[in-house]
Parts: sequence; C-alpha cells; structure tokens
Amino acid sequence: MDIPVHSIAALRKGYVERRWSVRAVAEAVLARAAAAEADDPAIWITRVAADRLIAEAAALDAKGPANLPLFGVPFAVKDNLDVAGFPTTAACPDFAYVAERTATSVARLVAAGALLVGKTNLDQFATGLVGVRSPYGAPRSPFDSRYVSGGSSSGSAVAVSRGLVTFSLGTDTAGSGRVPAAFCNLIGLKPSRGLISAAGVVPACQSLDCVSIFATNADDAAAALAAAAGFDGADPYSRAPLAPVDGPLPSAPTRFRFGVPRAHNLVFFGDGEVEALFAQAIEGMKRLGGEAVEVELAPFFGVARLLYDGAWVAERTAAVGDFIAAHPGAADPTVSAIIMKGRDLAAPAAFDALHRLEALRRECEPTWETIDVLLAPTAPTAYTVEAIRADPIKLNANLGVYTNFVNLLDLAAVAVPAGFGASGRPAGVTLIGPTHSDRALLALADALHRAGGEATVGALGLPLPSPGRRAGPWSAGGGIDLVVIGAHMRGLPLNRQLADVGGRFVASARTAPIYRLVALAELDPPKPGIVRVDKGGAAVECEIWRLSTAAFGAFVAGVEPPHAIGKVALEDGRSLPGFLCDAVAAAGQPDIGAYGGWRKWLAAQAEGGAPVRAAR
Repeated sequence: MDIPVHSIAALRKGYVERRWSVRAVAEAVLARAAAAEADDPAIWITRVAADRLIAEAAALDAKGPANLPLFGVPFAVKDNLDVAGFPTTAACPDFAYVAERTATSVARLVAAGALLVGKTNLDQFATGLVGVRSPYGAPRSPFDSRYVSGGSSSGSAVAVSRGLVTFSLGTDTAGSGRVPAAFCNLIGLKPSRGLISAAGVVPACQSLDCVSIFATNADDAAAALAAAAGFDGADPYSRAPLAPVDGPLPSAPTRFRFGVPRAHNLVFFGDGEVEALFAQAIEGMKRLGGEAVEVELAPFFGVARLLYDGAWVAERTAAVGDFIAAHPGAADPTVSAIIMKGRDLAAPAAFDALHRLEALRRECEPTWETIDVLLAPTAPTAYTVEAIRADPIKLNANLGVYTNFVNLLDLAAVAVPAGFGASGRPAGVTLIGPTHSDRALLALADALHRAGGEATVGALGLPLPSPGRRAGPWSAGGGIDLVVIGAHMRGLPLNRQLADVGGRFVASARTAPIYRLVALAELDPPKPGIVRVDKGGAAVECEIWRLSTAAFGAFVAGVEPPHAIGKVALEDGRSLPGFLCDAVAAAGQPDIGAYGGWRKWLAAQAEGGAPVRAAR
C-alpha cells in the first residue's frame, strides 16, 4: 500500500478511516529512506534504528490519537539539535557527543505524537547556504543532482521534498531554513526569533538562531509551529507568542500592500529563470488583492553585510572557535576560515557593529509604515556543486542576498515555492513581515502557493492537498497591540469597549519596573494610572490586546484625560502603545505600586487591605 506521508491531512484521514496504522507508516518510511540512499546517501547522518522506530510506532498505535495533534506524523531534525541518546555531530565527527537531553522543540513535537525518523545532514556548524560543507557528503537537489540542495539545513529539506518525512526541523541564522526550501520546492518557515525554543541547539550565532520548519504546504508548517512554539526558560532568547499559534490559519487578505524591491535592488546574477518567476509572483500577489509598493532595500542590504563583516562572525567564534582551535584539521577548511575570522575582532569593533545595526534598523523602520509584507526572491540563482566547490565563499554569499538581513532585524519570513523554470528546477520567493506575524505570513504564503493553480509538493509531482479550514478575519500586519493596565482588562468594567471594536486578548504581561502606579479613585469607574519615574518605580501587571488599524484609531480617539496613549516599556524589552497618565493629575494620588497591579489592589481593597500612601 502506498501511504502518503507528504501531508498531515492525508495521514490523519488514513488513521481515522483505519486504512493504516502508525506501524505501517513507519515501515513505509523505512523503505523509502533505504531506497533514497541508493542515489543520495548524504541526506541522513543518524537514523533511528528500524526496531526502535517500529516499537515507537506501535506505542503510538496503543495510545491512540486522542489529544495528539501530530499523531503518527513522521519528521526529521537537523543534526545540530539534540536528541537524548543520539549523537549530535553538527556535521563534524570530532565534535560529536551523545546528547543527555532532547532539544525543547523536538521534545514538544514528540509529545504531540510526531514520530522522529532521524537526524539530517547540514553544512558543518550550520555555516553555509549551500549544503556541500559536510564530511558526510552533499545532499543534492532532488530535481537535478548536479545542483546543490541549499543549506545549511540541506538534509532536512531534501528529506521532506523526497517524501521521506512529512515535515522537518532545520535552523536559520542567515537563510538556512529558506534557501533550501526554494531549491527543494517547499514551504520554509523562519519563525520570529525565540518563538520556537533553541534550547538544545548547537549555536551558530546564538542571538540570531531560529529553529525553522520545512513542509510541503503552509497548513503542515502551521501545525508543526503550533506544537513546537512556546516560551522556554531554558533558552535565554525565548519569547512567549504574542498571539495564539494553534488552530486553523487565518484567511488570506483580499486587500493588502506588499513591498517590491526597486529595480536597482534586484540582482539575479544572470539567472533569467528566477527573474521571470519572481515577476510572476508579483503578478500573483496582485491577483490576490495586493497593491505593489516599491521599497528601497539599501538599508536592508547594509544590515546584511554586518552578518559576516561585523560582530556576529565573532559570535560564531564564541560558539565553536575553541573547539576548532584545539582540533586542527577537524573542521571543513571553508567553515574554519569563516568562523576563526572572528578572533581578529576587538571589543570596540563589536560595539561599533551593534551601533551600526541600530542606526540601520531606524532606516528600515519607515518601510513598515507603507507595506504590510515584503516580497523578495528567496535566492537570486542556483549553483552546481562543482561551481560551489570552485568558489565557495563568493557564490555562497550570492545566495544570501535576500536572506541575511532578516534575523538581524528580528523579522519573520516564509519561503514559498514560485514555480519551475524551463530547466525543470524550482525557484522561490519569500514573504517577510514584522516579528510575530508568522501565522499571517503562512496564510498569505498558502494563497500565493496556490495562486498558479498547478502547484506540486516537493519533488513528488503530487498536487497540493486541499487547504485547511480557515479562520478570519485576517490582517496582513497582524493589527496593533495595545497595553492596558486597569479597567479595560478582562472582567473589569470597561473591557467591553475593547470587545465592541473587535479587540482580541493576546497575552498577560508586566511593564518594565520604571513606573509609579496610582489610584484615580475619583473617576467613574475607578481607574489606575502609570507615570514614568527616574527611580522608585515598580513593574505593573498589564494585558496586551490586539486591534485592527481602524479599530485602534477609533479607540484612541475616545481616550479622555487624564489618560493618553503613549509607548509603554514592557519587562521583556518591547515598547508598545498603551495607557499613560498625566503627571500633574497623578500628583498626590494614592501610590499603589507595592501591589504590582490594579487587580491585586482591587482584591486587597475588597478584603479591607492596608491603606496606601500618597504619591509624590
């Protein structure tokens, strides 16, 4: 029986109809992996032993699918993610160690019922966009074995494209989760930094690294994201999602603005096929209801240059430089040359780079006032393995033209298949949006993926599965987040005002400890106020609500003194629009900062709490 593992929906349907078991799926996966090794033996570094995989599949069959959203879905992980009891090599045999714990992202997927098949090949230490910098071999393009598969998450992409697993995890620092997606005809989700925990990942640039997802379609990428995402205290860069990541994807928009690089920003290195397919993608976005807006990418390219010419090379050195120095000859020569270059950077140069990044970020920020999403080629061209080996640095750099700036600017991105050229090889485009726009980008990516009408999955030649159930409405930019600290919070008297304009609760949070919280008891209903202070401030409990742009404008127009809307600094480092109080009106009002928030003060008052002192 030919069991379709290219789609979660197809697998689930078979399970529900009892046409196959998880054990049968595992046996099919083992057979396909063995067959694939005959013509591309470099996809895997370590696979789960056949008897163990069958036993784990049988255990899932015994447990059943209840409360397991990824029940019996086979997946793979890049071999720079830890799996307890398995070696982690990062494609360097001398570096290998047996992991004691499983990476948080992998553990969450297994807990959701997914079936881990093995660990895949990569550019050594996740340094490269080509997939050839590995002593375990170079996974090849499933469409033309002369060409690279892309990297550094090479094996993860090829495994999905060839139908060996349903989805896979990679990592992405400079484009490693997007370039292979383009070369393998896949969806490649580069999530917002910290949305998926990087605990248990061998770092490349720890402050920028993202665990990425490869899938044949956007719904499957969203399902994997829903299971893997979430705050993790073991990852110092982890951040809680600003909005729910589970449930059906939102509906694609019918009207939106998308950025298109100006003509002088576009480079294809003479590749007319990719250039033509990008032009077709622009027309596809227009047919979906998008308004094209030309944008200047010069500041974005300036950010990209910092990745390998600035402090972030030294961050790679900090990650594995000591190992490379202590083990001469153990690392790939190209990888070693790149990583060890960071030893020449002095501390002042690192701060210069940080300051330069912030200056460029300010230059990039106005772009997002004119567009909802940026459309760019994923990679400007593709190269043969032979060409890359002859010129490994320059050609690798060419592949990262449109990817290198994304992580440094803390943006989200989804690589989308854009069709095939006359050569028979695929090309891709990328949708780029503000941080935490991941699901909105996936929804638009799905619409664009289907816009041509003849899209196929990976290298299998099969049609895209039907889209999953959609939820609406959809906002390309995700709306505007508002911080509320008092009577507008859930369950309190004025919360209905947010509900009336379609506001949606996003998360509970706390402000930075720089505010004085006062009780404005003379107001009806009573409300608090916060005033920024130089010292003696407190962190205040608050809620984040998301409103559409129109609803936000209408709501703000109704805010009355002594309150006004300004930027509120949060404990996690963000600054969002929120309620602030006029300092004159707050003077002399009771200081309730010791309670930590309005709810706690109300509860204390209901119980006859201690008196409060006057604010100064």
